[in-house]
Amino acid sequence: MPGIGVRTGARILIEVGAGSTFPTAGHLAAYAGLVPATRGSGSSIRGEQPSRRGNKPLKRAFFLSVFAALGDPASRAHYDKKIAQGKHHTQAVLCFARRRADVLFAMLRDGIFYESRPTAVA
Repeated sequence: MPGIGVRTGARILIEVGAGSTFPTAGHLAAYAGLVPATRGSGSSIRGEQPSRRGNKPLKRAFFLSVFAALGDPASRAHYDKKIAQGKHHTQAVLCFARRRADVLFAMLRDGIFYESRPTAVA
């Protein structure tokens, strides 16, 4: 996967495990701390913010892979799409890290390697 080298890939496999037992991609993302946390008390809900929970080394590995992947044209297009939707830099990076967790889950579940797809230019 673009942005995941030997060291980052090793860190992800150490934290997740090659024989991943997560039932869904959402469970993996929650374990990594890549899901939003709702701030609320009683009937008062004050919005969502990035979670402070999760596996810190795994979350860091995903964020490092996002920054390294921004040099890849397909990855940069996804980031730019999120910025065009009005998301701030931090929100776009978090969305991109979550997408990478979903792809990683599918790769581990199906036992396949990453294959890049050509981007559609509009």
